Amino acid sequence: MANWETIAGDLATPLGFRAAAVAAGIKKTRDALDLAMIFSDSPATTAAGLFTTNRVAAAPVLLSRRNLVECRGRCRAIVVNSGNANACTGKEGMNAAEETARVAAELLEIEPSQVLVASTGVIGVPLNADLILKQLPHLKERLSQENAKSVVNAIMTTDTVPKSCVVRSEARGKAVHIAGIAKGAGMIHPRMATMLSFITTDAVMGARMLQNLLIGVVGDSFNRVSVDGDTSTNDTVVALASGLSETNVIPGNDSRTWFMEGLTLVCQTLARMIARDGEGASKLVTVEVVGARTPLDAERVARAIANSPLVKTALTGADPNWGRIICAAGYSGAKFDPNKVDVSVNNMPLCRKGVDAGFDEAAAHRELDRKEILLQVDLHAGSGAARMWTCNFTRDYIDINASYRS
Repeated sequence: MANWETIAGDLATPLGFRAAAVAAGIKKTRDALDLAMIFSDSPATTAAGLFTTNRVAAAPVLLSRRNLVECRGRCRAIVVNSGNANACTGKEGMNAAEETARVAAELLEIEPSQVLVASTGVIGVPLNADLILKQLPHLKERLSQENAKSVVNAIMTTDTVPKSCVVRSEARGKAVHIAGIAKGAGMIHPRMATMLSFITTDAVMGARMLQNLLIGVVGDSFNRVSVDGDTSTNDTVVALASGLSETNVIPGNDSRTWFMEGLTLVCQTLARMIARDGEGASKLVTVEVVGARTPLDAERVARAIANSPLVKTALTGADPNWGRIICAAGYSGAKFDPNKVDVSVNNMPLCRKGVDAGFDEAAAHRELDRKEILLQVDLHAGSGAARMWTCNFTRDYIDINASYRS
């Protein structure tokens, strides 16, 4: 089996997929794309999904969770809108999600349980379902490989750039593809899923295998992103496998490791894009923790640092205030000896054995003024390691979120 390589493409690059997007009038901006449909032509398509762990879950999340169970992982379509989260909208919100799935299924000649629904946007504002329902026939007619490239734009809200990744490999002389798109810039701190992400592949595998792979990969990609420490009501990641490459991914086989490498490449690439495009952000920050007592302790420390507003604002000012970093590690809940901790930025030591390393302030400022920053923490307590991707906080973050609803 060959290595995975990144190529140009979209959600329809894997065999068997078509997609389209339209402007339904859900967003305030006139003629902005805000409604999309993704469809697999293969009746053998398998599906997997992970969703927000927020107790306050949006109607489309509740419906898609239910449909995945009812169809036993045989979903073939996704309908997604931006501009309105359809969250905290009561019975009418659930009716809107269910009617969307019903009408889409009728048009696509599949069962309603085979349609997954996703939404993103403002919470607590009723969704005008008619805007979606009247566009579904038009969406169905527009489904094609050519129109699939517009879907990544239709799911954007405060994103400043579209986020997509497509990879290709070969197995026994046959090409296999994995494609993914994502949206997310704020309210990002998932526990089991991500903001919104949709993945397609033409590999062959069962629904349980796809679900297990997705759980593992999301844990090391989307679950390692934090923009602002808030977990959304709508976080969703869905993967569809058409099977049309005729390349099987089998449990306990080298094919599983091979496919997981490709899926990880796609999801980690998207995760980094999300962190880089955090609302108002000017810097992509990777937090690496090593030497922890356990992997869980390493994750606790990395997550605490990535979520710290004091760390994020220091990064904006290029201030080498390593005290904020070791402070966040200290309240993370991880067990370690503060007198053994080392802190570095871009491999430049700031702290050694819990005290100032005697670094050059001007040099440290230059390192922290870069667009990409690596914060490294060595706890010297064991072999546990973890990584998080985050970004800095700027005044633009406040401006964006202060006026998001209005």
